[in-house]
Amino acid sequence: MSAVWSGADNVLAESFNATFKRETLQGRKSWPDEHQARLDPFRRLNRYNTRRRHSRLGQSSPIAYEATLDTTSTTLAQAA
Repeated sequence: MSAVWSGADNVLAESFNATFKRETLQGRKSWPDEHQARLDPFRRLNRYNTRRRHSRLGQSSPIAYEATLDTTSTTLAQAA
């Protein structure tokens, strides 16, 4: 951990929050009803975690990136 009141501890969280706010709230003043106000952030989070391209993953979506990983299964006996 870094020094007290240092922003370095929260860099990833702050970056995510800034992106989430920008993508969810940009150009929006209100939602038609409470249900839509709750559903919209859920949709954005689902998109962020599954389809949105990430620079850290070579501009591929998390799903596409995981599909390229080696998926050899390991049993407990092999791991031990």
